[in-house]
Amino acid sequence: MIYDWSTTAALASVQDIQPDAPFTLSGEGLWVCLVSSGKCTASLPAMGPSAAGSALILPPQSVPAGHLILSRAPLALAPEGSCHLLCVQLTGQAAAQFLAGLTELPFLARGETCPAAAELMGRLAAAAGDEPPDHHGRMTSQLVFALLCELSGADSAAPALPPLVTAAIEDIRQNYAGLYGVEELSERLGVSKSHLVRTFTAAVGVPPGRYLTTVRIEAAMRLLLHREYTLDVIASLCGFSGANYLCRVFKKETGQSPAQWRAMAGQAVRPLSPAENRREQELYI
Repeated sequence: MIYDWSTTAALASVQDIQPDAPFTLSGEGLWVCLVSSGKCTASLPAMGPSAAGSALILPPQSVPAGHLILSRAPLALAPEGSCHLLCVQLTGQAAAQFLAGLTELPFLARGETCPAAAELMGRLAAAAGDEPPDHHGRMTSQLVFALLCELSGADSAAPALPPLVTAAIEDIRQNYAGLYGVEELSERLGVSKSHLVRTFTAAVGVPPGRYLTTVRIEAAMRLLLHREYTLDVIASLCGFSGANYLCRVFKKETGQSPAQWRAMAGQAVRPLSPAENRREQELYI
């Protein structure tokens, strides 16, 4: 074999379901879900073990029939009455690059902007039920790649956030380590604290202070997952006043201590992002 297609694009699993209760999709790679009938709510739990990167985490979204949901795991889905979902899990380099390029999670796409996606997903679901010959893996990978190409032209169906909220989220995600609180954030944005809290809460569903805490906990999780930092170092890198305060907040938000989280998650190693490396160098070099 000259080239292994599965390294570029592969089908990991298919779920063709009519759920009667909320459920969560897990695993590596990109999940693509088509709401073929009814309606469901999609959300990405803030405490998920995978890093969100620079993507904007949206509040729970109601997704009607004909729309697609693109996201990493853990993706929480809840039926709103009777609905049907076709979900495919895509892996490989192309799927990883596609996922890294999503600006919001979960990304909701209007089906009419990628009309061939439903047919391609149906063909993948049919292929998954077959006992493939040796060449079938290549054909499936080509279908996965074609689906990613089709989805690349999809337009977002998520409602646009107010400019003030978008700016606040961007500021929080870029400066969470040194941001003192909502008072400083409102000053930086040139608005009153009450106006920021009211506008942010109405658009996102949680107040900015709560969102800031969530972002800091996500950052702490990334460091606990991938680097053997002490809790004092993690607290400094994530904007907490000390290890004791980090432990209290972490336990309250996740139900586990940082040590329990690290033990459960294992020692999967990845390089730090450029932003994390810059922050580390500024603080400790």
